[in-house]
Amino acid sequence: MLHIYIDADACPVKPEVYRVAKRLKLEVTVVTNSWMRIPDDKNISLEVVGAGFDEADDWIVDHVENNDIVITADIPLASRCIKKAARVIGASGKPFTEDNIGQTLATRDLLSELRSAGEITGGPPPLSQRDRSRFLQTLNEVAQSIRRNNPV
Repeated sequence: MLHIYIDADACPVKPEVYRVAKRLKLEVTVVTNSWMRIPDDKNISLEVVGAGFDEADDWIVDHVENNDIVITADIPLASRCIKKAARVIGASGKPFTEDNIGQTLATRDLLSELRSAGEITGGPPPLSQRDRSRFLQTLNEVAQSIRRNNPV
């Protein structure tokens, strides 16, 4: 069954994932370093992992399978999941793919260096309503595509 994993600690689109998952009857696992409230739904589970570096990422990579969906803004995690043939979507609705993950990792590293040098301050802008709409559309399209190509 198609499964969605949420890298949840800093994920701003959890409510959107819950809405799509409920409509499409998909299982969701919310992976986090500390307890958080999730909807009371038999298809949504919470997995609290240790607080160590990358523990949530490692848990997701250990459990994700071919054609599962991972929701994350963590580019190294996205790369690891793509290697396991999972579909990965960022919070703004941008899909991470084999075609764009290398460039995305390189851009991330460059921006990290610029921040370290003090050339860039601050983080990304908050998600707009347009970003949330794009995310919903992308998640729905990816889930429907997987279902079409892998009927149960």
